[in-house]
Amino acid sequence: QVQLVESGGGLVQAGGSLRLSCAAFGSIFSIYVMGWYRQAPGNQREWVATATSGGSTNYAESVKGRFTISRDNTKNTVYLQMNSLKPEDTAVYYCLVGRSDGNYWGKGTLVTVSS
Repeated sequence: QVQLVESGGGLVQAGGSLRLSCAAFGSIFSIYVMGWYRQAPGNQREWVATATSGGSTNYAESVKGRFTISRDNTKNTVYLQMNSLKPEDTAVYYCLVGRSDGNYWGKGTLVTVSS
């Protein structure tokens, strides 16, 4: 079993920046994938970005060029640097960890971007 601790959400004006963090705690297993999803009010949860243990990263088209995902494997922590934020980015952001024993989700952190 694993526990995910997220932080970094908050209120920011359009054009501003935020950095989200997600740390995984639990027994030692290989973490293959770490990533972020988000769910806007009234919408389905959508994929934002993922990073593999080998360093490969992928992004949703809507955030390319603005968001950067990174991970610290020694700390089992994944980050999401969000720049040039838009009101459309307003959502609850969820951390995902894919380990050898399955996938795990955080409780989410709210990001609100004002006009």
